[in-house]
Amino acid sequence: MDSPETPGPLLVACALGIEHVALRRGLGRPGPDHANGGTDAARVRLLRSGMGPQAARTAVTRALAGEEVAGGTAVLATGFCAGLARGMRPGDLVVAEETRDEHGRTRCTGTELLTTALTRRGFGGTVHVGPLAGTDRVVRGRGRAALHTSGAIAADMESAATLGAAAAGTARRPVAAVRVVVDAPGHELIRIGTLRGGISAFRVLRGVLPAFLEWHRSLLLPWR
Repeated sequence: MDSPETPGPLLVACALGIEHVALRRGLGRPGPDHANGGTDAARVRLLRSGMGPQAARTAVTRALAGEEVAGGTAVLATGFCAGLARGMRPGDLVVAEETRDEHGRTRCTGTELLTTALTRRGFGGTVHVGPLAGTDRVVRGRGRAALHTSGAIAADMESAATLGAAAAGTARRPVAAVRVVVDAPGHELIRIGTLRGGISAFRVLRGVLPAFLEWHRSLLLPWR
């Protein structure tokens, strides 16, 4: 059992195989967060949920039902997203203040701490902070504009469902969402991995784990 001075486990959820590969490579890279036998990294579980809100909701609910990640587990949704605001570029980062979809809104925990941890590492792009919209399909054109008009700064298909499922249980847990912009107005991506924007986003996603671990260490669980 974790003491009040020790953060509980961290569940990092993504949807796509390419996202999971990037995160797995990042988790295995040596660095200060892997010191002392990799204690911090050992507390991380990567979950590939599959694409879409229903797959994310089901996978996270099942994962949190297991004893190995029960209780005060922190949940962080990550992967690629569509930027909604002009000026966003592939490789930029989006830190959610909240996620929102037709089921409601979920406030994120420690947004400022997470933003600071990401900014300090200097990925080369801009870190944007604001609401993250959940959709059931890839957004283009008018759909992108409509979501931006609603106040969201980025959209993806899994973050809102992931955090909604995490917050729905009886255990109060820290939740967060960080997404890497893979396309944006003026930089629409046709196929991930074949265009420069997709490669840039992959490289950024590969490097975010240390910031996630820093955010995780800042959380004293049980969370209040």
